[in-house]
Amino acid sequence: MTGNIQLLGDTLAKAKAEDRAALIAYLPAGFPTVDGGIAAIKAVFDGGADIVEVGLPHSDPVLDGPVIQTADDIALRGGVRIADVMRTVKEAYGATGKPVLVMTYWNPIDRYGIERFTEELAAAGGAGCILPDLPVQESAVWREHATRHGLATIFVVAPSSKDERLATITAAGSGFVYAASLMGVTGTRESVGEQAADLVRRTRAAGDLPVCVGLGVSNAAQAKEVAAFADGVIVGSAFVKRILDADGDEQAGLGAVRELAGELAEGVRRSS
Repeated sequence: MTGNIQLLGDTLAKAKAEDRAALIAYLPAGFPTVDGGIAAIKAVFDGGADIVEVGLPHSDPVLDGPVIQTADDIALRGGVRIADVMRTVKEAYGATGKPVLVMTYWNPIDRYGIERFTEELAAAGGAGCILPDLPVQESAVWREHATRHGLATIFVVAPSSKDERLATITAAGSGFVYAASLMGVTGTRESVGEQAADLVRRTRAAGDLPVCVGLGVSNAAQAKEVAAFADGVIVGSAFVKRILDADGDEQAGLGAVRELAGELAEGVRRSS
């Protein structure tokens, strides 16, 4: 079975044709439970997200701040496995027909097996992977398998990335480029900053892929700010925090993430 890289590209193109940025939400698999995580993703899509990243919980999430680390810990203590991640992707895609990505560090894929992982992700209807710690120069084998199975390979760039590296990443990657808006870990910020706009400009100059911005966006005003210069706006910690703040009340958590998705969906529409 072939994965949904084409659906991902079509979704980003549709948002561009509507003169807006795509809204991309992140939620970890298995948080607060496997079933609860699937319900949360469906709620986020229902609220207006265009694309969802399903996080594969990791014991050493070097890119993630305290909010997502807390969610990952809950998921891991609940016994989440890669099979649960695949089930999450399958059920979220099956229920919505919208692009579902996996965001994961490299070690779990390396241990699981590249061929096995890509084959199962494609079979689940996944659109690709965001791989924050896989060096592009060591990614050839992964990219070969991902291409064979119709999956996007999304690399992360940062304000510190030199133009030469941006060119290498945009040539090797597919789907879109994940632009980290600032140096540091995930989490909400008071402002996203001018670094993000400059990074998007330089990344676009280096290649043809859409550029989506994450790290720090948590409300409609910030989403609108980023949507003015980016192809997509990525929000993670703010969604996770809404579920944590619900303190075990599943329906309250689902309502909160659906509401936030709606607010952010309005923000990415760029209207004054």
